Amino acid sequence: MSEALVDEVEAINSIYGDDTLTHSAQDQDPTIFILTLPGETASLRLQFPQTYPDVPPTVLGTHSSGSAGKRGTAARDLALFRDSVSEVYEPGQVCLFDAIEKVQELLEAVKEGEVEEEDGGHESGPESSSVANEPSITQPETSGDALGPAPPWTLSAPFVECKSTFVARCAPVSSPSQAASFLAHLLASDKRVRTATHNITAWRIRGPNGTSFQDCDDDGETAAGGRLLHLMQLMDLWDTMVVVTRWYGGQKLGPRRFALINQTARDAFVRAGLVVEEIAAAKKKGGK
Repeated sequence: MSEALVDEVEAINSIYGDDTLTHSAQDQDPTIFILTLPGETASLRLQFPQTYPDVPPTVLGTHSSGSAGKRGTAARDLALFRDSVSEVYEPGQVCLFDAIEKVQELLEAVKEGEVEEEDGGHESGPESSSVANEPSITQPETSGDALGPAPPWTLSAPFVECKSTFVARCAPVSSPSQAASFLAHLLASDKRVRTATHNITAWRIRGPNGTSFQDCDDDGETAAGGRLLHLMQLMDLWDTMVVVTRWYGGQKLGPRRFALINQTARDAFVRAGLVVEEIAAAKKKGGK
C-alpha cells in the first residue's frame, strides 16, 4: 500500500469516523477496501491498485445495502459514487475525499427532489388541501431547512501529519454578520466538523465608504487564528472567510501545526481560484 493511500485512509477515518474506510475482511487481497458512505446505509467495495494514485481506484460494487435502506438505495449510491470518482479524479492525486464530498452533494440533491415529489403528491390530495393552513401540534415549527441554504464552501484536500487531519473551507462573504452565519450554519449542519478538536476561522471584508473588517478566532488553538489572518493579509485576500478544521490525532505537532493550518487554508484558496497557482502542485501535498 502506497504512502499516499495510507495517509488517505487515516484522513478519511479521522474526518468521517472510524471504520469509514477499512480493509475488506472477506477478501485476502490487501488492495480491496470497504467504504461506508457517511449517513448512508450502503457500503461499497473499492480496489486501490499498487500504483494508486497514478491510476484511479476501481469501484467493484456494493458490499452491503443495510437492513434499513430503501430498495434501490445501494444501486443508486453505487452509481453516484462511480460518477463522482470519474469527475474528481486527476492522475497522481488522491481523490477519495473529493469523491465522498461530491457524492454527498449529489445525494442531497436527490433527496431534495424526492421531498419535493412527496410534497407535491400531498398537495394534490383533497383531504390535505382542507387542512393545509391549520397548525399541527405534532409538527415542529422549524426543520433542517430553517438553517437556510448551505454556504458556497470550497474545500481543500485533507492534510495529515502524525495522525492529525486538517481540512479547510473558504467562501465569499460580504459582511461580518454573513461570515458569522456561515460558520454557525457549518457547525449546526455538520456533526463531524462540530465535534472536531478545533475550527479556526479568519475573514477579511471590504465595507462601504472605504471601511474594512477583519477578525479571527483560535477556537482553542492558541495564536492559530492570528496566523491565519496574517496569511490572508499577505495574500491580499478580501471579501473571503476561511475555516480550518483540525481533528487531533493524539500526537503533539508543536509549531509545525501552524504551517499545516496555513498550508491547508492556502490549498482551499487555490481551489477557489483566489490564488494563481497550480492546483495540482498543491493537491499532491495533501495527505502527506
